Order: sequence, then structure tokens, then C-alpha cells
Amino acid sequence: MPRLALLATGGTIAGSGSQTAYRAGVLDARTLVEAVPRLGELAQWQIEQAFALDSRDLTPAHWLELAARVRALQADPAIDGIVITHGTDTLEETALALHLLLGNAGCVVLTAAMRPATSASADGPLNLIQAACVAGAGAGRGVLVVADGRILAADAIVKTHTHAVDALQPRPDRAATGSVLGEAVHFGGPAPAPRAALLRADAPLPRVDILYASAGAPDDLIDACVRAGARGLVLALTGHGSVPAAWREALARARAAGVSLVRASRVGAGGVWPDCNEDDEAAGTIAACHATPQQARVLLMLALAARPVPARNDLVALFAGLPC
Repeated sequence: MPRLALLATGGTIAGSGSQTAYRAGVLDARTLVEAVPRLGELAQWQIEQAFALDSRDLTPAHWLELAARVRALQADPAIDGIVITHGTDTLEETALALHLLLGNAGCVVLTAAMRPATSASADGPLNLIQAACVAGAGAGRGVLVVADGRILAADAIVKTHTHAVDALQPRPDRAATGSVLGEAVHFGGPAPAPRAALLRADAPLPRVDILYASAGAPDDLIDACVRAGARGLVLALTGHGSVPAAWREALARARAAGVSLVRASRVGAGGVWPDCNEDDEAAGTIAACHATPQQARVLLMLALAARPVPARNDLVALFAGLPC
């Protein structure tokens, strides 16, 4: 049997209560494993409780802690794969952070649940079983997400529903990486070429804020973020990343203060591309390309914390390189 490491962080998969009223992160990692006897038949487990949090309360510092622990586990020749349990609310952010901070020599599988462990129709047990199957078979595929029978790329996952069990989906421009039928793992293609970590970031990570554009949104929020110490702003703009006229002077002030500006869209599909609707070079902005606003924040935050800090052209290339 493969030897797998389980890093538990909390979330609904470890929740207790009814389907609509529960506390996340209540059950510990060993309880989760022991509640699913099939897991012990699939692998030998090294079980660790990294955190016990609702994922709404996870912070960027937790990304770095998880990445450091994963690197240590991957350096252990006795560990064949790693499973991380996580809440769905911020799973797409943690998944992308790990994708950027880790290479793809091993296999790291994040999984989650939309219903608590004590629910009569809990989806966590099957997700855990299928995550274990993928972790044992996915060497060289890097960071993946497994939920509801889908294998999803870590840089292309979105949460699309507030309570449906199939809420975790590939981004509209991407397909699932594979599927799990029962315990049979099916990848859609060969493992990618070996890839080193795309970024190496140090703590503490800089502040990067997301500003949501809406009809008549005031520009004073931009100035407030800059005064509060933001080193980057992700603009969740309307349409194809159109900047409101009322924001332009405040954004120019932010740029003059050294704040990095990324144009993303509040629209769920299509992305924001360089020099469409805006002259990014002249305005000093960066198009988010495929990245959602929350993904853009992760990438910008880690990039600004990297040593050395990427120049603007390097940041443009990083965004253009997603999916990697």
C-alpha cells in the first residue's frame, strides 16, 4: 500500500451539525480517517492536524505554513503522496498558492466537502477516498483538487454554488484534469513536464486588496487602501476590465505611490486581456488574463513577497502564464 500523509486544516469536511447549521473544523484528522474504514485499506497514513479552522478564517500566512510542511513531507522518501482537507470557501486561493509555491515532482491533493461530517448525506467520506486514490496514482502531477468525482487543476478551480455538492468546478475556460469513478482514477492526459516552484515567497506577505467595481462606486476606497498600506490592488472591474472614469485619478495616485494595479473582472468567464479596453502600459496596470480577482490577489501577493521582487514586465508574464 502507498504511504500517504494527511494534513487537516478544518473546514466543512470536519464539521459537526446539521446540513444547514453546523460548525466547521470540529472533528480532528484522526477522527476523519477512522470514520472511513476504507481509507485504512487503501493506504498507510501519517496523520497531522495542521489547523482546525473554517476556511473563511485561513490567512495568507497559512499558505506559507502549508507549503513548508508539504516540502518537508515531499523530502521524505517514505511518503508517496499528500492529501490536504480544506474548507471550500477559500479552497481556490490555497490551491493556487500551493501551485505557485511548489513544483510538480510529487502529488498534493486538496479535498473538501459541502456538507458536514455528521450530515446524513455527507459528501466528505467519498471525497476523501477518491482523494487518496488520486494521491497514490498522481506522481508528477503537482497540486490537484478532488471533489465530487472530478480531478481539478489547482490553478483553474472556482466555487460556483453556495451549497450544491458539485460546487467546485473547473474555470469556464478549462476542463477537468480527470475523473474518479468509484476508486478508478482516470487522468485526461499524461503527467506534465517537470516544473519547479514558480515563486518563492517569504513571510510576512504584503497586503493586497480587492476592490469591487459597481455603478457609482467611489474612488475614496482606493485612497483608503493605499493609506492602510496596500502594496497591490486587484480591481474586480465590470465587463472586460473597464476602469470607471471616476477611479482614474485615484489609481494614478496609487501607482505613483508604488502600488501594483491588476485589472480583473467581476464577470465569471472570459478573462481580462492586455490592452483590451485600457492601455495597460500607459496606465501602469496589469491584465489578470485568466485569473479571477481572488486568484489575481494570490498571485500578486506572492509575487510581491518574492525575492527578488519581479519587475512589472515579469508580473505581466506571470499573469499571462496562467494556466501554467
